[in-house]
Amino acid sequence: MAEVGRPDSADRAQRPYRGVQAGERLARRRQQLIDAGMDLLGQTDPDDLTVRAICTKAGLTARYFYEAFADKDAFIEAVFDAATAKLATTTQAAVTGVPAADQNRAGITSIVRTIAEDPRIGRLLFSTELSNAVILRMRAQRAELFVNLGDLHIQTALRVGGSNRLKATTNFVLGGLRQTISAWLSGEVVMSSEEFIDLLIAIVDDLNDPSLFRE
Repeated sequence: MAEVGRPDSADRAQRPYRGVQAGERLARRRQQLIDAGMDLLGQTDPDDLTVRAICTKAGLTARYFYEAFADKDAFIEAVFDAATAKLATTTQAAVTGVPAADQNRAGITSIVRTIAEDPRIGRLLFSTELSNAVILRMRAQRAELFVNLGDLHIQTALRVGGSNRLKATTNFVLGGLRQTISAWLSGEVVMSSEEFIDLLIAIVDDLNDPSLFRE
């Protein structure tokens, strides 16, 4: 029991330190760990990654790791979500306000340039070399989200209604896009970023015919 008038460790943890509130300190440490995870998961098989290695990279102790994450799986999920959020944010910004006819180019250009500038994101989201169960599960979950977003985009851009043909096409395009990006990142497909962008756009632009999606 803490002495009367003397704060225990929990009380001290909640107090401002050098003007920084406890919640902000927690958020900063969590971000340090996620940044470390982006580096490590971009180079190391997640199954071989240890909490000690994560903490060493982040410059923090294990205490702070478990303050932010229940376990390593929760940590990998958070890093994956951070990578997804960055790609989604940059892509959304690229297509916002762009005429419908130019949205494919804007979106694909943003995706390719983002992962070219930060290969860690490309590895986490697209590389077929990763077989970690958490990452595969997260990819499957996010794939469903992106298929739904793709459906809405096509319906809006081409003024068509939802259909099984549309759903099938969106799954086909996004699945092929993931596989092709993985091949490009691994060096199996050798092209400059601009050549790769032009090829992907040429393929996707062939799907701009509204009649393809009417049943």
